[in-house]
Amino acid sequence: MANLWIFAALIGAIAQTGRNATQVGLTKAIGTVGATQVRFLFGLPFALLFFAAMPWLTGDALPTVTLPALVFTAIGALAQIAGTALMLQTMKSQAFGVTTAWLKSEPVMVAVIGALILGDHLSSGGLAAIGVAMLGVMILTLKPGLGRAMFRETGPAALGILAGLMFGIAAVGFRGGIVNLATGGFLIRATTTLALALTIQTATLLIWMALMDRTALRASFSVWRMSLTAGFLGAFASECWFIGFSLTSAANVRTLALVEVIFAQFVSFYLFRQAVTRRQLAGMAVILLGVALLLRSQS
Repeated sequence: MANLWIFAALIGAIAQTGRNATQVGLTKAIGTVGATQVRFLFGLPFALLFFAAMPWLTGDALPTVTLPALVFTAIGALAQIAGTALMLQTMKSQAFGVTTAWLKSEPVMVAVIGALILGDHLSSGGLAAIGVAMLGVMILTLKPGLGRAMFRETGPAALGILAGLMFGIAAVGFRGGIVNLATGGFLIRATTTLALALTIQTATLLIWMALMDRTALRASFSVWRMSLTAGFLGAFASECWFIGFSLTSAANVRTLALVEVIFAQFVSFYLFRQAVTRRQLAGMAVILLGVALLLRSQS
């Protein structure tokens, strides 16, 4: 049981890689905004199915939602939407590799916020593992010469760091929502928090898109088969993340989740026929070293 979070995080990374690959096609079909909201709108039905099935699978009664759990979950849900919006804005002005490097500052944000807000302890070995894994991400995502571009314009850099901060707040908020539920085992608490978070996110985005971007909203239903696939993979990945959050600190889960970058490289190679360079292979090796150090610090 102690190491179940490791398997949950790895499966979540695989599922999220699949969702991202699916969203490549969605982005071409319905645009960036439409493809982004699919993870919430079309993920909610599957999250509710998980929620309905969990009492039958576990034998646990549904937990009572406390006010602190609701507040933490709402903060996490809204912060995730804000992080996604900031990420898309950053990508408009910066290369994908630069944006990715800024976003992957998230594990550091999570470690600091989790320690301050939830009292999650992270050992010196765990902190070192985060640093090594993030170095691997930098090596993998930044092409030669792009490192200077990260600091050339303060505006996009600030947006990228703020996006990473929002995703960090989201992870801590979701863990806070889970641990503040009054009753139930880790599975029922994780699933309840996921259903609640996606309900908040879907309601928020439906209102916003109905007022501001009805075209993108209608377009997502025109490709409903692909949208359902992305929604299922997104909800399943989130279920795995939330199970991880219920068992260990958010920093541990989000650091291990960096293997998603490696999985994405394999998808790019096998599905999109994009070559993998020696620099990228070196970055993958450093990420794996960081993950190995993290797992060793937990043993």
